[in-house]
Amino acid sequence: MDANADTPAALRLAQDPEADELLSRSRLAALTGMLLDQQVPMEWAFKGPATIAHRMGTDDLDAHEIAAQDPEAFAALLSEKPAVHRYPGSMAKRIQQLCQYLVEHYDGDAEGVWRGVGTGAELLKRLQELPGFGKQKAQIFLALLGKQLGVTPKGWREAAGAYGEAESFRSVADITGPESLAKVRAHKQEMKAAAKAAKTGGM
Repeated sequence: MDANADTPAALRLAQDPEADELLSRSRLAALTGMLLDQQVPMEWAFKGPATIAHRMGTDDLDAHEIAAQDPEAFAALLSEKPAVHRYPGSMAKRIQQLCQYLVEHYDGDAEGVWRGVGTGAELLKRLQELPGFGKQKAQIFLALLGKQLGVTPKGWREAAGAYGEAESFRSVADITGPESLAKVRAHKQEMKAAAKAAKTGGM
């Protein structure tokens, strides 16, 4: 399967039917959810795109529209109760930066990031160039593209690192329902405990 594959997928990252439906059909929503996935529960992060769309009075996210929003008004939109993120102001700024980048480099088309990409390494590079996407976040999203969205350029698993491994439960790339969500959460807790133990032991 090449990097242009557009396989219909039913993502279940938010564990909420309406939010997951948007994530499944909107690549910008999926990218935005990935951007929000820090310092909050995974489901909360991936429910964010649907909340933003709803508050903007639309059923999808549009990079051009979000990029052109007044920053203060957009921050206020994310800050409404319940807030889209623990840090709605800073995340509003990051989402706008992401959309502005997509408008500038890909004419606002999120799929343009991976359309026509020949290798996993090239795709990882493109993802890391997105505002707010460090290497780890880029690798996790690359793994999500490969495992659930049919975007499988040559070497994608290697480029995604440990997140690209088959039969693993390390990240959102491996969540397909409540059972796998529980396994990923357990893995994250194990990693956190191990890091804490290592830090304590090194003191």
